[in-house]
Amino acid sequence: MKLRASTALLLLAAALLPAVPGRAVEETTTVITSDGEGTMVSTDTETTITFRDHVVVTGTDLRLTCDYLEVVVLRTGDKTATIGKLDKFRSLLATGNVHMVQGAREAACGRAEVIPGQDRVILTENPVVVDHDQNTRISGEKITLLRGQRRVLVEKPTLVGPPVKDLGPLEKEKKNPEPPPPEPAKQK
Repeated sequence: MKLRASTALLLLAAALLPAVPGRAVEETTTVITSDGEGTMVSTDTETTITFRDHVVVTGTDLRLTCDYLEVVVLRTGDKTATIGKLDKFRSLLATGNVHMVQGAREAACGRAEVIPGQDRVILTENPVVVDHDQNTRISGEKITLLRGQRRVLVEKPTLVGPPVKDLGPLEKEKKNPEPPPPEPAKQK
């Protein structure tokens, strides 16, 4: 199934990983494809769109792959229309071999839940986030990215980062050790 998404799904790209400050990115159309069946079911207030089997999402500075994707969009307009006007992105759930890439950052997990109303992305089932620019990797049982707050909450975290400089004696002391004190002069 192939679906060209409109305004509501464009928010997906902005919601997945926190933005990189000072990095201008040209906006592109969001495209979602899958090898399996896709469905779109609407109520008077929202539309749920699901994709199965090798799901690929590409959009503004984003590539996401997973086994299953569910997108819930609030709808407006004619409530009797089969497909109403999609208005605001309410939530996204990606499961099974989830892999997201945005710029120099990538995340992998078994389950990713994006909740724009709470400005959070919740990664579970062996989540790992790698920032190639910063040479860091964080993993844990659950990683919650708080958009706009520059905060990441990690349950049982493991952080791997660049080497820390030797915190031992100062380099000057290592290279030029102080000479030993002179021996006392022998008396005649």
